[in-house]
Amino acid sequence: MVMRTPNFDQSVVEPHRAFLQELLAKGQLQESGRFTDGTGGAYVVLAESLDAATAIAHADPVHTTGASELTIYEWEIAVSA
Repeated sequence: MVMRTPNFDQSVVEPHRAFLQELLAKGQLQESGRFTDGTGGAYVVLAESLDAATAIAHADPVHTTGASELTIYEWEIAVSA
């Protein structure tokens, strides 16, 4: 989950989208989207461990610039389409 901080700058949006596109191309991104209230968004990465997922998320420009605060959860899928 990605929540904007007071340091959020709109210029980080395009690098963030490019980062997500790169994850998608590598087969590491399952879903992504923004919250409609403008406070942030969320994405689901596919990784072999929580540590690997954390490393991926910490490379996101919204994190590295301090524009957003990340909360990372390990998620176990119970039912899938």
